[in-house]
Amino acid sequence: MSVLEGIPIDLSIVLGSTSLPIRQVLKMGRGAMIPLDSHHEDPTRVYVNDELVAEGRIQVNGELMSLEITRVLQREP
Repeated sequence: MSVLEGIPIDLSIVLGSTSLPIRQVLKMGRGAMIPLDSHHEDPTRVYVNDELVAEGRIQVNGELMSLEITRVLQREP
């Protein structure tokens, strides 16, 4: 076992974002649609510990979803 296997990370995959007033969120019910600030062809962003590390594309195969990494970002010096 690698020493790295026991280190926890926070991984986030972000399709898009939006800002909504809390009163609008409280009115939402099942099936509510939330518009995002991205187009369906925009890359999905991958964050590790709140740092952007990669971009990808969502893949859907039946009921399964996955993320294809299309670009790994370089760390700024």
